Amino acid sequence: MNGTLLRFYLHEFRKHDGKLLYEWLLEQARAAGIHGGSAFRAIAGYGRHGMLHEQRFFELAADLTVAVEFIVADQEAEKLLELVRRERIRIFYTRVSAEFGVIEGD
Repeated sequence: MNGTLLRFYLHEFRKHDGKLLYEWLLEQARAAGIHGGSAFRAIAGYGRHGMLHEQRFFELAADLTVAVEFIVADQEAEKLLELVRRERIRIFYTRVSAEFGVIEGD
């Protein structure tokens, strides 16, 4: 099957509508009928401002980047993007063509 890998990048403690933004995105996608999504926390990185963020052993709150991704049909990707636009959320995203499927086991 062909579709889209849609990935949003945000800081882990960023909120929208009283919730952590990555949780909000996953909840909204599930409510919209998207069959799966995942949030991945970075161990280090830097963004457009060039400031390096990294988790250290003694840090309790690093506010690192979280990538929230969905592998979906093109129409579902557009639906999620439109939702974020309507909510007026400023967020960086990538949208990449993807081939996906399931390999059946024994």
